[in-house]
Amino acid sequence: MRPVRILVFAKAPLPGLAKTRLIPALGADGAAALARRMLDDTLAAVLAADVGPVELCATPAVDAPAWGGVAIPSGVATSDQGAGDLGARLARATARTCARGEAAILVGTDCPGLRPSLLRTAAAVLGTGCCVIHPTADGGYALLGLTAFDASLFDGIAWGGDGVAAATLGRLAALGWPVHVGEHLHDIDTPADLAWLPVGPA
Repeated sequence: MRPVRILVFAKAPLPGLAKTRLIPALGADGAAALARRMLDDTLAAVLAADVGPVELCATPAVDAPAWGGVAIPSGVATSDQGAGDLGARLARATARTCARGEAAILVGTDCPGLRPSLLRTAAAVLGTGCCVIHPTADGGYALLGLTAFDASLFDGIAWGGDGVAAATLGRLAALGWPVHVGEHLHDIDTPADLAWLPVGPA
């Protein structure tokens, strides 16, 4: 069974950089504060899942001033997402992970539904040699788990559109790779999505 690495993709929670589509509802500072909360919650969840190494793939790199004051939990490795569109960034991280002999679970920090039990189930599915995807209500995905790398899964995708999950599933089918489709989740990207935030203390 391949070891599993969780790759968390995140922007620095800086006003004007993170969660910009929420600025009309929350203001730049409020949107950044929510981004910081969701980053912290996501890192806590992936660490609690305890399925393997956790790597924060950051933009900009974590040594940039934008990350000042953000405490990265101990035990979390960090890397720079680098240049290019989201597909290029996802592809680079996935390729190097799979080249090390690890399976990759790719997540962002936009989805409060990424609970530890869901991540453990995803890791177990990968252990069977099957890929796993959790689509989101807006047509994207909150989690993609892969046991191997193929560039077609990331090239020429209309990132941010409503066909990301469908396109990815089509390419997995073309590769002949079995895939488990998990429950649909909700990202927090727009003011209307704020209804999906958990109620309770931050």
